[in-house]
Amino acid sequence: MTTSAFSRRLRTRKLKSEINVVPYIDVMLVLLIIFMITAPLLNLGVDIDMPDSQARGITSDKEPVIVSVDSLGGYGLKLPDANLKKVTFADLDAEMRSLVATNPNIAVYVAGDKKTSYQQVYDVMTLLQKAGVEKMSLMSKPPEAKAR
Repeated sequence: MTTSAFSRRLRTRKLKSEINVVPYIDVMLVLLIIFMITAPLLNLGVDIDMPDSQARGITSDKEPVIVSVDSLGGYGLKLPDANLKKVTFADLDAEMRSLVATNPNIAVYVAGDKKTSYQQVYDVMTLLQKAGVEKMSLMSKPPEAKAR
């Protein structure tokens, strides 16, 4: 009697064929957290090594617009309250024209790597002039203190 009751219970029970989704959700949340932590650490700008200078620094309350040229000829644009982003020469022209349209008195700083050719920096300054930028300056890094 006990074996027949047990076998009847097995026959009437249906198989459960559902996929357990909870482990997949756990993995996705862990990956999301990892990407959220590492995304701000990525350096998306262009690395430049500016030439040394004895000029005094400019103090301003506003954050400037910076156009950078790296040693390989890549261009970067840093707008106020934004991160430095890589741009092409054509994108730089379009961005600068739209900035000048909204603010005709905008000041732009050009940061060229010291290994960059003079022609590339000159081309950027010509582009800025054609876009209508009237105030532009070259950036340099201050001289380092001499070791005693």
